[in-house]
Amino acid sequence: MKHLIIFYCLFFSLALSAQTSTDQQLANLYYNNGEFDKALPYFEKLINKQSTKFDQLRYVNCLEKTNQQKDAEKFLKKLISSSKDFDYTIALGDLYERTERASQTEKLYNERIKQVASDGYEVVELYNSFIKKGKVDWGLKTLEAGRKELKKNYPLQVQFAEVYALLGRTDEMIDEYFEVLDLYPNYASNIQNALTKQIDFSEDKTGVYQKLKEKLLVRIQKKPNDFIYSEMLIWLFIQKKEFKAALIQTQALDRREKGNGNRVMDLAETCVENGDYATARSAYNYIIEQGPQNPNYYTAYSALLNIRYREITIEKKYQPEDIAAAEREYRQGLKLLGWDRNAVYTAKELAEIKAYYGNDAEGAAQLLDSCLAIPGLSDFEKAQVKMALADVLVLKDDIWQASLYYMQIDKDFKFETIGSEAKFKNARVFYYDGDFKFAQSQLDVLKESTSKLIANDAMKLSVLITDNLGLDSNYTAMYQFAQADLLLEQHQFDRAFKLYDSINAAFPDHGLADEILFRKAQAMEYQGKWQEALDYLNRIYTYYKNDILADDAVFQMAEIYEKNLHDKEKAQEYYKKILFECKGSLLTVEARKRYRALRGDVSDEEDL
Repeated sequence: MKHLIIFYCLFFSLALSAQTSTDQQLANLYYNNGEFDKALPYFEKLINKQSTKFDQLRYVNCLEKTNQQKDAEKFLKKLISSSKDFDYTIALGDLYERTERASQTEKLYNERIKQVASDGYEVVELYNSFIKKGKVDWGLKTLEAGRKELKKNYPLQVQFAEVYALLGRTDEMIDEYFEVLDLYPNYASNIQNALTKQIDFSEDKTGVYQKLKEKLLVRIQKKPNDFIYSEMLIWLFIQKKEFKAALIQTQALDRREKGNGNRVMDLAETCVENGDYATARSAYNYIIEQGPQNPNYYTAYSALLNIRYREITIEKKYQPEDIAAAEREYRQGLKLLGWDRNAVYTAKELAEIKAYYGNDAEGAAQLLDSCLAIPGLSDFEKAQVKMALADVLVLKDDIWQASLYYMQIDKDFKFETIGSEAKFKNARVFYYDGDFKFAQSQLDVLKESTSKLIANDAMKLSVLITDNLGLDSNYTAMYQFAQADLLLEQHQFDRAFKLYDSINAAFPDHGLADEILFRKAQAMEYQGKWQEALDYLNRIYTYYKNDILADDAVFQMAEIYEKNLHDKEKAQEYYKKILFECKGSLLTVEARKRYRALRGDVSDEEDL
């Protein structure tokens, strides 16, 4: 009998739950269709059983839409008397306004404000309810009443700053934020996040940036020992990308707090990331000038050399004399740093400059051999040096010695990214030599690599071999293409281009035509010839729009405009092409992210 009772109770509960769910679905269905008279009885059922605020406010709206304003008012008053939720008060005020009873709205809101003024928590809750409904002026009245009643006993500065921002009262907004900083310096990051929403750092049409800068300078003069305002000013300059001004303030702050340059080092890194190498140099030199006793001295020296490396290898901004100057600077730096494991990273950078830009692969190989002889290197550090040495050996056309190094790294780090990278580079050696089947077998393994980048590179080379290997019976075109790729890797650009052109001449309808254009574009990029690279990429998109490289070509054009030519509008245009014209591209997600970042809208509110 006991079990039977439990069963009936459970059954009844489930049936009641199912009925409630059905009533809710029908109520919302009719409501969304604008059939308020049909929705009303179902909302009444929900109200009589159990309901949420969402259901209750929809029920009120149904009553109003069916000309039952008095019942709606009565129901809202009942909710207000039994609940502390201020949304019901706002809803009743709205009802009064819609029924031309504005004076009652004003009376209702004023009474509510008076009731909560002595309770800080309720002041903030009522304020939030007003702001949520766009009633900014009433939100301000709520805060003013709270401040008058509570005096300094409850902090309302953040809410005042928010409402002043909404009302465009910039000076008062900033003053409120400064009040917060005076009381709670740890809130700086929160305030910075809030200010980011208020300031247009690209144009400052509202003038908030200029006012904030002026007020911060005044505060720094008045309170020189409150470092928080100097930090805020530095943050402001960085957001505006005024790195020189940021450096002046950072150095001044470092001197005042007798620091060791950590702030300056952080700023220098930010400058490098944003391509302001001149300011980064000044920052690193500030550290270096303090001498070896500064704990950041050697790090700053290495980072200063790295700027030269980036200018040459990434920005492609150099003349022949810059290569010679770079080698002198690196030699001096290596002498200063000492020939130990701490010098390896710097030595590898110099080797790359010598091999790929200074036409001295032999000197680069000797330098890397010397690195391998440094005592105390970890196995991983040795593998990194071997990888760099193997790359230089490929450049020297000693591909089989390079292959031995790649195989050693693959064997020693089989389950790590560096091992996968070595396996891929070794597969390329066999590809260059025309042993396509062995190369393919290695690439098949790498398709499952944990490194997405290596897996993608392996997939591309594998597809290239598969798609083009059997198009001519004697593999001639594919073999010549691989040879040209090796010449490209060795920076013998003229010889590589001649060989590519001979393939086009001998096999005019071969599927390698778009690949050849892509390789030529890569060669031009490597030499910093951005317009020539764009021309080749555009030809791929124009003549091979339906082939596999079309989206890669468009994405590459976007990157050149964004990162090398610094033309944001053009970059956006080409990222947009990926989204609209290259349907199904694997680059869609990254293109959308880049497009939104350039547009200044990184949210997902607008789905392209």
